[in-house]
Amino acid sequence: MAGFMPDWSLQRKGATDQRRHMEKIKQALKERLPDLVSDESIVASDGKHVVRVPIRSLEQYKFRFHPWQGDRVGQDQGQGQPGDVLGKLPKRSQQGGQGDQPGETPGIDYIEAEVTLDDIAGLLFDELGLPYLKPKTKATIPEPTFKFKDISPKGLMGNLDKRRSLRQNLLRNARETGQARVGGWRDDDLRFKTWVDEPEPEDNAVFIAMRDISGSMGDFKKMMARTFAFWMLKFLRTQYRAVEVVFLVHHTQAREVSEEEFFQLGESGGTKVSSVYQLCQEVIETRYSPQRWNIYPIHFSDGDNWSDADNRRTVEVLEALLPHVNVFGYGEIREGGYTSTLMSAFSRVKHPRFKMVTITQRQDVYPALKTFFPRKEG
Repeated sequence: MAGFMPDWSLQRKGATDQRRHMEKIKQALKERLPDLVSDESIVASDGKHVVRVPIRSLEQYKFRFHPWQGDRVGQDQGQGQPGDVLGKLPKRSQQGGQGDQPGETPGIDYIEAEVTLDDIAGLLFDELGLPYLKPKTKATIPEPTFKFKDISPKGLMGNLDKRRSLRQNLLRNARETGQARVGGWRDDDLRFKTWVDEPEPEDNAVFIAMRDISGSMGDFKKMMARTFAFWMLKFLRTQYRAVEVVFLVHHTQAREVSEEEFFQLGESGGTKVSSVYQLCQEVIETRYSPQRWNIYPIHFSDGDNWSDADNRRTVEVLEALLPHVNVFGYGEIREGGYTSTLMSAFSRVKHPRFKMVTITQRQDVYPALKTFFPRKEG
């Protein structure tokens, strides 16, 4: 057909719609992150849990007449405009006064998209980072790291540095003949890349996760502490290579436990918070030198401590730890509007790297993660 110009954008329509669809899914997930992060079924899953998220559907395809080709059969000649309401259905009468009046407003089409734990984690981790993270060198001998950082006149032809060899040949010809040119190659013109074995500093970080397992930590408090720890560990192991985690629990006494015990131990006994802070201090002094490790202790409790004397002792140990850690986080899980004696004692600690959060409902886990692990230091 003469003058026909194909619209190649139609060939990309499917990919464009797919991209718009994925953007809608991403936006819907972002809006629901506070709820999804604290969803117990997701936290307790094996990582294959699928979540159904309602998303407003895309506009459906429809026929549209060409605006420059005049009238066509089926086109009305009236004064109506696109979107005008042509009529309304009559209201349905209630039967015997039972039930709600059916609505007249058209609904909004929604579809359900299936997303996995990794989809949720990806959006969450985009907003998280390790504050004050610094490169550290481990005490142990690392794996050999080879880097081409030197140039030598002798070497293997596979390591020939062509740019430097050409430059050397050009300079030699300019010195000897007065003419800058490439040619008349000699072995002395060749330059080779050589490697050095250099230990590479890594962002070595240790997280000391501490959890109150005293009798006052009920089901809600226990679940919130576990939920935060779950996302914290997934974030660390996904985003950072050289990270270790130490698990500590306490009631009146503190002890180190395995990861499985940390998540599964029940509640019993009284509370002596200073015991776990002293154990944290011992772990740092004996195993994780601040010169070689980025250190992040995180403690979750309901703030019910056995005495004001132990609150003071806890603050003393905390203040001794703060100069040696990157960030120390305290999360207090409450049911109600009270302020604990421990939180009151901590409120007098003024240090830029001591962060406190309060969790009173499930949706508070998400902002708590952003407070402890901000993308930008502040």
